[in-house]
Amino acid sequence: MSTRTFALVFGIVFLLAGVSGFIPGLLHPVHADAPPLSVNSGYGLILGLLPVNLLHNLVHLLFGALGIAAFAGWLAPRLYAQIVALSYGLLVILGLMPFTNTLFGLVPIYGNDVWLHAVLAAIAAYFGFASPAKVAIEAM
Repeated sequence: MSTRTFALVFGIVFLLAGVSGFIPGLLHPVHADAPPLSVNSGYGLILGLLPVNLLHNLVHLLFGALGIAAFAGWLAPRLYAQIVALSYGLLVILGLMPFTNTLFGLVPIYGNDVWLHAVLAAIAAYFGFASPAKVAIEAM
């Protein structure tokens, strides 16, 4: 898979994730022991597994739009992959620590989000840093 195709796939996945957080049938109430948020609009568990809220959904939509932009050529796909890898890698670290697993009450990044973010960061790191760069060969 090319880095450009990666950007398209991740863009679509992030857009779907962002939209799914606004569909009431997919959003389940958080557990009674869930960390409190200061932004609790849309606070729930997608499919009963992944904590989200309004800001979390907007971030997913942003990364989705950036992925589509990278596919369309408005942003370098490799740069997009690097941004995703570093951003989601940071979210994994923050999500593991109890005092930052809600990004200071703004966005829930705990529980199943941690391992999902780790998988996304690892895939993006491959396309952003390890995959061979394709070099265009000019016709002579």
